Amino acid sequence: MSHVHPAACGCGIDAHAHVVPEHFPAYIGSAMPADWPSMAAASQPCHRNVMISGKVYRTVSDRCWDVGRRLADLPAMGLDLQVVSPMPELLSYWMRPADGQQLQRFLNDSIAAMVAESGGQLAGMGAVPLQDVQLAIRELEYVVRSLGFAAVEVGSNINGRPIGAPEFDPFFEACEALDAAVFVHAIRPAGMDRLLGPPALQQVLGYPGDVGLAAASVITGNLLPRRPGLRIAFSHGGGTLASLLPRLQQGWDVFPALKEQLRQAPLEQARRLFYDTLVFDAATLSHGVATFGASQLMIGSDYPFNFHEPRPVDRIAACGFEPEVARQLVRGNAERFLGMAKV
Repeated sequence: MSHVHPAACGCGIDAHAHVVPEHFPAYIGSAMPADWPSMAAASQPCHRNVMISGKVYRTVSDRCWDVGRRLADLPAMGLDLQVVSPMPELLSYWMRPADGQQLQRFLNDSIAAMVAESGGQLAGMGAVPLQDVQLAIRELEYVVRSLGFAAVEVGSNINGRPIGAPEFDPFFEACEALDAAVFVHAIRPAGMDRLLGPPALQQVLGYPGDVGLAAASVITGNLLPRRPGLRIAFSHGGGTLASLLPRLQQGWDVFPALKEQLRQAPLEQARRLFYDTLVFDAATLSHGVATFGASQLMIGSDYPFNFHEPRPVDRIAACGFEPEVARQLVRGNAERFLGMAKV
């Protein structure tokens, strides 16, 4: 192809990358939760073990907290800005709300410190204790007004409740009012009892299913018709949503109860949501663009975990998109999602 390779500009924005702090604070209450996280030495150099409930949850490298090492990796990925959010398990919705808020505040302040150290190459995405909606709104106000974050990360379900459920609407109302974008990441997915194999299948197979159901719940719950100014994105390419959407659209046409439930057609709503490009396959990425629209996908890498996309801009280039489509996926759509570009 004669097109300039999109990685050549080194100007991509990665909207899906994670941090884990080098240390966690001591619990300051009277009865420490059993699942309060801590860090322990690991056998590999430059790695540490994230300990939750007395067990190793994940072994992570120092790229999770070392800003210099992270920034050194960005050029080869084709990036000049990375938006960082907590490792999803740290959202800790299963803790008592006050405990969860204490942990989220520490994470948010830690991310703010990394952003400040980065010289403009990192941006922050906050965390909020959505097990208590009013407490979550207060933390949202803190991360937006005090820390200057443009977005927050939320789980695909909150202790088993889909994010499209009506009890979370006040939170999304606050996000819309504060112009805060929302990034939905898989967490403790449904269906694990149906998987046969090692625990890594949670990330490999469980996450996309839960993200797809979360996105479907936003559509069937009419979130965007109620909150038209809300910018909400779904990790892992929207998971299974691209495959579920034709069935949902056909069901909307066939079943009167669905037609009555949904205020707008499923496909129309789905094309107003954002998605990342983290699907590990050019054909699948091309299908996502065809389904959701070239204006709705943005880079996601899942850096720095082992199961990540090491060359996200190259993956976009492999699809052979027209230059303007590639530009949108590499940078323009993320700018719109983050409120950096008003259109």
